Amino acid sequence: MKNKEDLIQSTIQQKGHISCDSFHGTIEFIGKRWMGIIIYHLLDGPKRYHELLSEIQGISDRLLTERLRELETHGLVIKKVSESSPRKVEYELTKIGEELEGIISAIFKWVKDNGCYANEGNQ
Repeated sequence: MKNKEDLIQSTIQQKGHISCDSFHGTIEFIGKRWMGIIIYHLLDGPKRYHELLSEIQGISDRLLTERLRELETHGLVIKKVSESSPRKVEYELTKIGEELEGIISAIFKWVKDNGCYANEGNQ
């Protein structure tokens, strides 16, 4: 088992890919542009690519593809391709991806209760 300091921050980074083996790496990964909102939308269940693209306002086609591949690489999302014709492709959270629900919900609750500017005068 890793010691506490290793869990807080890891020095592992490979060619622009953030390692999720530490607190810092995980926060960086989930906080990467569009990553959290993609996970949020997949918490409702499997989605087809075009559904995600239409639900996530402002994300480009290229960036959605890139982020879904990163989520697959890290084992948070699985891409399911049907054998039927026409081919049907769906993206779905894995078990470890679903475990992020509590974290995503906690962030939404914090934003609702506090937001970034809720207590500007109370610093």
